[in-house]
Amino acid sequence: MKSFPAAFRLEPKAPPNLVEISLPGSKSYTNRALLLAALADGESTLTNALFSDDTERMVECLNTLGIRVEADRAEKVLKVRGQGVPTVSPSEPLFCGNAGTAIRFLAPFCAFGPGEVILTGNERMRQRPIRDLLDGIRQVGGEAVDLEGTGCPPIRVKGGGLRGGRCRIEGSRSSQYFSALLLSAARMEQGLTLEVEGELVSKPYIDMTLSILERFGVYAANSEYRRLHVPPGQEPKAIDYEVEGDASAASYFLAAAAVTGKTVRVGPLPEDSCQGDRGFVRVLAEMGCGWRQVGDRVELTGGTLRGVEADLNAMSDTAQTLAVVALFAEGPTTIRNIANTRIKETDRIAALHQELEKLGAVVEEFPDGLRIHPKEVYTPAEIETYDDHRMAMSFAVAGSRIPGLVIQNPGCVSKTFPDFFDIFAPFVDLSSVP
Repeated sequence: MKSFPAAFRLEPKAPPNLVEISLPGSKSYTNRALLLAALADGESTLTNALFSDDTERMVECLNTLGIRVEADRAEKVLKVRGQGVPTVSPSEPLFCGNAGTAIRFLAPFCAFGPGEVILTGNERMRQRPIRDLLDGIRQVGGEAVDLEGTGCPPIRVKGGGLRGGRCRIEGSRSSQYFSALLLSAARMEQGLTLEVEGELVSKPYIDMTLSILERFGVYAANSEYRRLHVPPGQEPKAIDYEVEGDASAASYFLAAAAVTGKTVRVGPLPEDSCQGDRGFVRVLAEMGCGWRQVGDRVELTGGTLRGVEADLNAMSDTAQTLAVVALFAEGPTTIRNIANTRIKETDRIAALHQELEKLGAVVEEFPDGLRIHPKEVYTPAEIETYDDHRMAMSFAVAGSRIPGLVIQNPGCVSKTFPDFFDIFAPFVDLSSVP
């Protein structure tokens, strides 16, 4: 993995009028594809795959479980020899770092293996809830427990299979619990009927799961996000699969165009993408930017920005990016319906509140969001990233306008985008801070 200094100092620089960015593969699609390829019988080839801490954790865990994954990092290719189920019962816990998709997607998969598996992670992962998913696994015939009684990892999953059937889970905390069960549903003897209790958050991630299930030959039905059904008698097929660009990663470059008044073209990001974060371009358009689709790329040009009221439930990973763009708008920006971001890599609402105020913005915090009141002039500050990749990348956008801004622990971007600061170079000059 790439090495990083303790901190970067950023200085704004004048980018070209048009900046073209090739996006890394989507983390969400890469880890979904890895799991489905493991559940298939035969070899799948994933191209434009993302290589980052989160996906490396997934690859390491699958290899430990007996699924052979060969990685060509130079060509961004993963070859997965699927066995249908895990074939090895590891003697040591599987360490997932802070990769939420890895630990959650692997938990039901491990239930098909030959023995018990313990899954754990770093300190923050051991604070992130997983009880709803464990309850779901138990409802469909598995044995899964949190070992410390906190509702968080470490967890123990007993092998032997999942019978499937009907399952009901609270929908307000994380869509990843639903995606985890859906991805493994085709290997359940009775299939799976998932019922949503309450309102389901982050619905586009369910769309992503259903779309990639279809690509791997598994039919699933969605009844208005109240009931999700995978009929029995199916199994994923080994395929060649190209991972589309990461829409979450695109948001930082689109935001940089918005605040500098320049034009950025990013891709591949097809117009029919299921990624909810692709909708961020429309929020920027509402703020005053111009945009268009150019083939499989999105082109955005910055304009005079105005504050907006934004419900980001369907694209909560862009909340930090929008909060930074709001610093340079005319009038306040309100971001709501993102309460679920309090259980991400950090409490993102509280972290934004603290770091934006360091720069001089006036911030109001709500249980489900915040309101940012911009100022004419900001004070450079040292930005704490809380080991959250999206804090580092979002505040890099602020560094394209605020001289002398320092980002602590920039290496946290390795979670999803190790090359971020290299690719962001058209907008800032970087110097290392020991």
